[in-house]
Amino acid sequence: MRRGRPKQVIRLTDDQREELLRWTRRSSTAQALALRARVILACNEGGDDTEVARRLGVYRNTVGKWRRRFLRRGTDGLLDEPRPGAPRTISDADVERVLVRTLETKPRDATQWSRRSMAAAVGISSTTVGRIWRAFGLQPHRSETFKLSKDPLFIEKVRDIVGLYMSPPDRALVLCVDEKSQIQALDRTQPLLPMQPGMPERRTHDYVRHGTTSLFAALDVKSGAVIADCQPRHRAVEFRKFLDTIDAAVSADLEVHLVLDNLSTHKAPTVRRWLAKRPRYHLHFTPTSSSWLNLVERFFAELTQKQIRRGTHRSTQALIDAIESYIAIRNENPRPFIWTKSADEIFASITRFCVRTSDPAH
Repeated sequence: MRRGRPKQVIRLTDDQREELLRWTRRSSTAQALALRARVILACNEGGDDTEVARRLGVYRNTVGKWRRRFLRRGTDGLLDEPRPGAPRTISDADVERVLVRTLETKPRDATQWSRRSMAAAVGISSTTVGRIWRAFGLQPHRSETFKLSKDPLFIEKVRDIVGLYMSPPDRALVLCVDEKSQIQALDRTQPLLPMQPGMPERRTHDYVRHGTTSLFAALDVKSGAVIADCQPRHRAVEFRKFLDTIDAAVSADLEVHLVLDNLSTHKAPTVRRWLAKRPRYHLHFTPTSSSWLNLVERFFAELTQKQIRRGTHRSTQALIDAIESYIAIRNENPRPFIWTKSADEIFASITRFCVRTSDPAH
């Protein structure tokens, strides 16, 4: 009969058990520490190292190591021991000086700090400045834009439109409609140099304008298909013509819900008269300064990225042909944009942003 060294029994106090359970539940806890906590909790339930290792899917030596560490030092024994290396040369005061300058001041000759300018100002290396910024998630070179809607019906409009996206009505079509105006047909002054191994595509920095076009588009929320038409201008007259295009493309037995922004052409008398004769059309206006709520903007971004930004067009007609070709190919196998965030989640996100930017404590 094989006999080994008897296992050392672990008996947890209530405080130790609670601390270990807390380590296993916290998402911020390092995975290695969470595993060590599970090992000790399993040892407390009984069984030798081999049995515990089999239950947790780890090596027996791993269980033995952390059982011994816990018996010697308690929960402190599960923490990583100090690693060998050079002693720390940057004090907490140095870190604080970098953070205060970064967050509360600007250099004399620039709008934001760089690693080199900060290093010169506080007397440490630029590499150290970079490490401090990374540790605290600071990126002075980056800047993002925002604008909060002042629409008095913001909550009602968000609930209305998000409800259409997430629970569309039966026997109805939800279309997100908008214009991408003044798309320029641009041609480079010299021929493009194609991509080659070790060299990206190259183009001249200057260009020649060959006119503009305006794209009217209606995105089917459910299928992802796009109804589109290019017009030389984007007035109410052109928008009403585009409504005719939508009407011809949509089955006559369906209710149609149009998601629109607050552009004046969408509310012009000629448009209102057109809608009055067609009661199956229902308009849903996004809140002011909230174009992100209209899903067709996501399609416009995709069109710009894949077709317009790097395209070369020697005439307006060439630009229109490229846009129509892209949409036709996309409609062969359309894929919808899936809206996932509920209205309550949107409001909660805006609330957190407002508190974070307006409360001095944050």
